Amino acid sequence: MISVHRSEDRYRGGDEAAGIDTRHALSFGPFYDPDNLRFGPILACNEERLAPGAGFEEHPHSHTEIVTWVVEGELTHRDSAGHSTVVRAGDVAHLSAASGVRHVERNDGEGPLAFLQMWLAPLEPGGEPSYTVVPGIADSTPYALPGAGAMLHVRRPAGGERTAVPDAARVYVHVVRGRVALGGEELGPGDAARITGARGLAAVAVDGPAELLVWELAG
Repeated sequence: MISVHRSEDRYRGGDEAAGIDTRHALSFGPFYDPDNLRFGPILACNEERLAPGAGFEEHPHSHTEIVTWVVEGELTHRDSAGHSTVVRAGDVAHLSAASGVRHVERNDGEGPLAFLQMWLAPLEPGGEPSYTVVPGIADSTPYALPGAGAMLHVRRPAGGERTAVPDAARVYVHVVRGRVALGGEELGPGDAARITGARGLAAVAVDGPAELLVWELAG
């Protein structure tokens, strides 16, 4: 089964006065929909846009696997475990909050910043927090999150090219750039497909190249 969720249907959050524009795909904060709480281990899929100088001041997380994908600009990250880095487009950043960590996320650059942030529930609570950045991850190179029973695939098909959707209990596809045809539907930037029982599916880039984030989920 494929359920398509359009970019324009995301709940709008953030703080416009502070230069923060957020679009939520699932229930988050004051936005509550009992039929849209999570998809497998995925708890949140937030599109974030930060104006220069804007950001999220130090705040806590625990028992959450947080994966960040920068679309445009540079994201400054600092946390209470001593990590400090700048995440750029094409990098995969993974914060495992474990038993608890505090962090800061800011746009310290001169231009706009856009990024996608996905929160996943761990299979087991606790542990020590960690932070990993994979710079410039290559096309079709998977990034494993064994602690959440998940695998992230980055796909960048050229126009007309097909890319296989993993056969898995659940698959979450988010279109970052371009347009793709999937399961009889056409998806554009910010659109997502939630798939259960995927078998033999493929996404096809239409009208030029595309960039997709594909979550392969065990349950």
